[in-house]
Formats: sequence, structure tokens, C-alpha cells
Amino acid sequence: MIQDHMHPMIEKVISNIEKVMIGKRNVAELSIIALLAEGHVLLEDVPGVGKTMMVRALAKSVGANFRRIQFTPDLLPSDVTGVSIYNPKEMEFQFRPGPIMGNIILADEINRTSPKTQSALLEGMEESSVTIDGVTHHLEKPFFVMATQNPIEYEGTYPLPEAQLDRFLLKMKMGYPDMKEEIEVLDRAQKVRPIDDLEPVIDLMELRDLQAQIKEVHVDETIKRYIVDLANRTRTHDSVYLGVSPRGSIALMKAAQVYAFMYGRDYVLPDDIQYLTGPVFVHRIILKSEAKFEGISAEDVVNRVIARTPVPVQRYVK
Repeated sequence: MIQDHMHPMIEKVISNIEKVMIGKRNVAELSIIALLAEGHVLLEDVPGVGKTMMVRALAKSVGANFRRIQFTPDLLPSDVTGVSIYNPKEMEFQFRPGPIMGNIILADEINRTSPKTQSALLEGMEESSVTIDGVTHHLEKPFFVMATQNPIEYEGTYPLPEAQLDRFLLKMKMGYPDMKEEIEVLDRAQKVRPIDDLEPVIDLMELRDLQAQIKEVHVDETIKRYIVDLANRTRTHDSVYLGVSPRGSIALMKAAQVYAFMYGRDYVLPDDIQYLTGPVFVHRIILKSEAKFEGISAEDVVNRVIARTPVPVQRYVK
């Protein structure tokens, strides 16, 4: 049955985040979609708009173990994953876990470190494990990475390789608040920091239960065909050098399952797919150089693909 209201537990998390983040409900929704879909987020925007605060508020709201990694040019892979140190007293090597051993990880300014260190996140993001000195260490679930990068400063940065971009379920921007929202931000921050008083509204067990329930959301065969059709059209578009991979199709399906569940349905609609296609596809598209010269963006391509792809009209329920 279609419901107009949001799932009560998810609504509690979003409302809690809104105690800290003013006017960012859409960003909070997308962040929770990625978390519940067991994916990761690339958050790209200018400094000072609340990227770090969003991740901290989400971690506190679900009672998760939060870790922050500040990526710098001299950061080593072992600074992320951890290292084995010889203990002469015990006469053996002991593993010292790195900051990746947490539930919610903030990879701050990820494009400021070398590709070698960036790749230290790859195994954890894809396999939920890290291998150090030949030993595989499994990461506790939920495991969620939100990486930030500044799109303005390019000097001394290392663009994320396509293989790593594809690991992020979705990409989004925060944007500046309007005048009314920014005045409210000033009012709240005048005497206290709202994040300091934020309390969990659900726990990790409840979060894992939500993740399990979402996997049961029905995706009709024709909805799957619609997803694949959208992905295929990015691959054959005249302006595109490299289109969306099958991993992108899977990401869109999983995100749509969460979105349907979030709004009280146990099946996915074409509207769910259309709403999420942009955030899921845009960072997976590599444009041809002539398209960039003409001012065409990946967002333009995705919007045209959505507009030109036939939409299933049958109602899809189990």
C-alpha cells in the first residue's frame, strides 16, 4: 500500500539531523539512503557549508562509532588501514587498527592525498574488509564512508580515479543556505554547538534490521529493464566517452529499494528510479572532450537520458 508519510524510524533520524543542519533535508535523505543501501557517499562542495557536520550528525543519530580521516599529501595507506607493530615483550607482531575500523567514516578532502592512499579505502568500501600483511580484517557492519572534496581548489590535489568514483553509491552537493536559513544557523550557534547535545534516536541493531528489511522490497522485472535501459543509454550517448557500469545499475536498484521503503512501500516505482538516477549516475559518466568544450555536463546527459527513456506505465506490485 502506498503511504504518504515516511517510515517513523527514518523520520526520527532525519528530524534529529535537522536539529543541527538547517535546510538540508534532501541531503540528509540521500545520506540515509546510501547508509541503508550499504553504500557510500561522495560529498562535493566548497568549504564551510556543513559537510563534516552532516556526517557527525548522522553518526550520532544512529549511535554509530565515528572516525574522521584528514587526507593530506603525506598520508600513507597504513595511516588509514592500520599497521602491525613488533612487540618485543610478547615477541610477536600486534595489529594496531587504523581509523577505517569504525562504523561511519569521514574521509575528509579525499582528493588531497595520493592515489596509493586513496586506494586504501577501496577494499573496505567494496568488500567490508581490509588486508594487512596478508591477514584479512573484517569491518564491523554497518560500514559507511562519506568522502568530501573541494571542487574549487585543484592545486596539490589528485582527482579520484574512475575505479574509486564507481565505489560511491551516489554523489551530492550541500549548497549554500538561503538568508532565512543562514540567520537560523547563526541563532543556533550563538551560544552553543548544537552537535554537542545531539543524542541517538535509533541504535545499530535497529539500523541493521532496517537494512535487512529493505532487501525484501520488490523490484519488478520491467523496473529492472528500465534501470538497464537508462544505463545503456548513457553508454551510447554521443557526448559520453564512458557510461554507467553494471555496478551503477545495481546501485540505482538498491537506492530505489531504500527510497520505496522509506515512504512505506514494499515495491519500487519508476518515480523512485527517476528521482535517484541523477545522484547515482552523474559521477560515473566520463564525457568526451568535445562535449566538455561545448559546455555539456554529466548532469545534462543524465537529464536527457531520463527524458528520452520510455517509462513503464503498468503498476508494479507483488
